[in-house]
Amino acid sequence: MTYQSHIAKMNETIAQNGDSWAAIDAASAARMAVQNRFPTGLDIARYTAKIMREDMEAYDKDPANYTQSLGCWHGFIAQQKMISIKKHFGSTKRRYLYLSGWMVAALRSEFGPLPDQSMHEKTSVPALIEELYTFLKQADARELGGMFRELDEAKAKGDAVATHRLLKEIDEHQTHVVPIIADIDAGFGNAEATYLLAKKMIEAGACALQIENQVSDEKQCGHQDGKVTVPHEDFLQKIRAIRYAFLELGVPDGIIVARTDSLGAGLTKQIAFSKEPGDLGDQYNAFLDCDEVDPADIKNGQVFISRDGKLLAPKRLPSNLYQFRAGTGEDRCVLDCITALQNGADLLWIETEKPHVEQIAGMVDRVREVIPNAKLVYNNSPSFNWTLNFRQQVYDAWEKEGKDVSAYDRAKLMSIDYDGTELAAEADEKIRTFQADAAKRAGIFHHLITLPTYHTAALSTDNLAREYFGDAAMLGYVKNVQREEIRQGIACVKHQNMAGSDIGDDHKEYFAGEAALKAGGKDNTMNQFAAA
Repeated sequence: MTYQSHIAKMNETIAQNGDSWAAIDAASAARMAVQNRFPTGLDIARYTAKIMREDMEAYDKDPANYTQSLGCWHGFIAQQKMISIKKHFGSTKRRYLYLSGWMVAALRSEFGPLPDQSMHEKTSVPALIEELYTFLKQADARELGGMFRELDEAKAKGDAVATHRLLKEIDEHQTHVVPIIADIDAGFGNAEATYLLAKKMIEAGACALQIENQVSDEKQCGHQDGKVTVPHEDFLQKIRAIRYAFLELGVPDGIIVARTDSLGAGLTKQIAFSKEPGDLGDQYNAFLDCDEVDPADIKNGQVFISRDGKLLAPKRLPSNLYQFRAGTGEDRCVLDCITALQNGADLLWIETEKPHVEQIAGMVDRVREVIPNAKLVYNNSPSFNWTLNFRQQVYDAWEKEGKDVSAYDRAKLMSIDYDGTELAAEADEKIRTFQADAAKRAGIFHHLITLPTYHTAALSTDNLAREYFGDAAMLGYVKNVQREEIRQGIACVKHQNMAGSDIGDDHKEYFAGEAALKAGGKDNTMNQFAAA
């Protein structure tokens, strides 16, 4: 619906309500409706799910159409990210948000900073989704509010060309609201708990939920040790629970991202139920590290499984966990991926210990033998030492090619001493093209960084504290922050405007007319940035 159509509709509604609505201005009401395009989280979820489905189809046609996101732990961070993307690239196309359970635990729990072990309140996850979208919708309202002011000025001047242009821009306005891939961890409990939390997350606006195959009460960050996986049927129950949640809420296009931690998880809490040889439970159990048992030498408390007529005892740890055979991680990942896609998942996530295109591709190739259009979401994790990893990859490739590497110490390639070398330059180029290369070779549809804004907040705060509390004093802020905001066109240099002051003034005028006491007058110090 166009802006002018909104006005016509509002005029009709006001007229139907007689004199008691005479003070309501149709254009003002239409502007408020246009500025709030998504009244509910479900409106957002349906809209963004459609975008993701279209992007997935585009990627299947051409892997150059991969998508990206950055993890955001606060609505303001998400808002500034999307404002920046629109400013620099003119479009939000194929750029998403990511909500990291790690950052919720570390930064948003009422308990204070926590490790990524699902100890934070489960309600904090949908609350953050709602916050993210509140800030993105406010970015829409702010941007459109500025366009409406320009429209009023053009009309006041009788400038028909500018008026026509602005009406077209308002009607074609691209929202800051984009898809979010939200981390539901291992579901925070059983399948019913997963379903209940999924509903809350979808109602808050999430169109894509990422769930992992770890035990809920043993959950660990994917880049830490001690990970414990569950049998496939346990995981599939949670995938089905999420699909039911999407369907119940009228979001049939909702996306389920099935994450496997099996590559780094060597433990399981359960022996899978199996009815017959070769079924899914039997395949899971086949990875267990077992010893053949002599029936005459059975010890107290032992647990047994039978296979091929043999009595086997899975190795059981004092923690009551069972361990898998060493070297089975990739095989377990491949089986996890195939099984998840065959049972309702839409995208995969393989948590790896390093960013290596061929390692990822090797597993994806095997999955695609069964499911040709299998696609991944991949964590370009800050837990990886990207510099060292890629310098070592280049070193190893050079060594294999017979190139002289005697000038380099492989174990110390992180050293600043190597920054200006040919090896470092080649490694940096591989880092630069990693996402495009992995999208083409390894089936990665979506690249994300889980915790980038955690690190940027820490780095920028450290730099400011060093300067401001040091000899630079106030110049440390002015030179390195405000001056750069002005020169780089950072919108929040006008922080009152960014916080909604002008939107509030508009509403005051709508509600009170000439009696409105507006904040944006001549004495507002933000006017000093009028030329910024």
